[in-house]
Amino acid sequence: MKVTNYISEAFTELKVNVTWPEWAEVQRLTVIVAIFSILFALLTFGIDRGFEVIVAEIYTYLNK
Repeated sequence: MKVTNYISEAFTELKVNVTWPEWAEVQRLTVIVAIFSILFALLTFGIDRGFEVIVAEIYTYLNK
């Protein structure tokens, strides 16, 4: 009974007390998050690739 009551109160809280953003703002913020996620992924890939090249060069130098 407690779980059902908790879920019911949670839905009531979401309906009554939460201020939801306008649809246009949701779309704008979604685009911003997507762009930054792609940029962060590319940055992470670039750094990883850079370290891969550096480590390969070190191993090549040590194996001579």
